[in-house]
Amino acid sequence: MAEMLLEARDLHTYYGSSHILHGVSFSIRKGEALGLMGRNGMGKTTLIRSMLGLVRPRHGTVRVNGDDMTRAKPHRIALAGVAYVPEGRGIFPNLSVRENLLMAARAGVDGRREWTFERVMETFPRLGERINNGGGQLSGGEQQMLTIGRALMTNPDLLILDEATEGLAPLMVKEIWKVIRTIRDTGIATVVVDKNHSAVTALTNRSVILVKGEVVFDGPSEQVRQDPALIRKHLGV
Repeated sequence: MAEMLLEARDLHTYYGSSHILHGVSFSIRKGEALGLMGRNGMGKTTLIRSMLGLVRPRHGTVRVNGDDMTRAKPHRIALAGVAYVPEGRGIFPNLSVRENLLMAARAGVDGRREWTFERVMETFPRLGERINNGGGQLSGGEQQMLTIGRALMTNPDLLILDEATEGLAPLMVKEIWKVIRTIRDTGIATVVVDKNHSAVTALTNRSVILVKGEVVFDGPSEQVRQDPALIRKHLGV
């Protein structure tokens, strides 16, 4: 079995007095593709933010490659090989596509540089056509590609994509799913958060479903695909 990459145990996270995560445990191994699903407001983004040091859980532990990162700052977790593509993108609008990508470039944890500027250009030919455009001049879909490309330039072991297709035109959505599949096939572990459960389960080998800050399902994505009652009950479709 592949070694553990990221592991959270018994996380309790609060926003003010609101108790959002109720003892959530979550893990992903090297090379694994995992879908994180649940209706809006069920704690998916809070879970991600709690594991990445962006929100501090009140209780529980987070480990990356076996090292305790429960109190670590986000940049330390990023340097441990975890890349995050947040909802809302977060590119630098005044920098060109080239500058946005090059500023993120670094070797992976083990010194490898498989994701070079050239490889990102091959993966996202559309960005190549707009290489000197400012980030703010790109369409929503192109900005999303740039955000994913920038994450890949850090040569991560794990890529977390939070609602990567949100608000995009159908054609662009199709393109983003294709890119995520390509990334998965290179062996980078991926966590995909998206409302489209059929696309998520087709792309991942394992699924985790959250309901009101608790894990109600953690198992094969195939099982979710073949259980309409489970989908109706927890994903509201």
